[in-house]
Amino acid sequence: MRRSLIPLAAILIATPAIADTRYLAFDASDRITTALTRGVTLEVDRGLFGAVSVRRIISTSARGSASITRGGPDEARRALPEGAGESTVYSIVQEGDGRGLARALCPGSDATFLVLGRVRAARPVTMHAVGRWPGDQYRHCVALSYDYRGEWALPSRSTVGGTEGSLAPTRQ
Repeated sequence: MRRSLIPLAAILIATPAIADTRYLAFDASDRITTALTRGVTLEVDRGLFGAVSVRRIISTSARGSASITRGGPDEARRALPEGAGESTVYSIVQEGDGRGLARALCPGSDATFLVLGRVRAARPVTMHAVGRWPGDQYRHCVALSYDYRGEWALPSRSTVGGTEGSLAPTRQ
């Protein structure tokens, strides 16, 4: 019994070292996505066993970002077109640039949700925007398709705030 606790303790101690924040950049892969967003960088938290949760969407063509929170109504998932495999619902935070993003994706809706599939480095990603209108009617607004471009890392603390204080690409 005691021997089985040692590997478990090692995993629990290593948890903070394994969990981290990543920045995954994507380019628009179709005409509709290009017209709406061009490209995005997703700020993601990677958990202990590789599970990824998206925290923020950052525009790669203009200054702007929107926070999103995991979770939302199941009706958003049910509004997807037949055959869509995405299932994780995120709510767009209606503060700052989030309000503008929601209006651009689902004009006229009271609330906008994003439904994503599994987000992974080196893989394309599809995001579905679903809006909620008065009377709790949910409608699919648009599917955004992206090709993976690369992963970004924050600069070292010594350069933050200096002339080199922007996000810098890393090679994989």
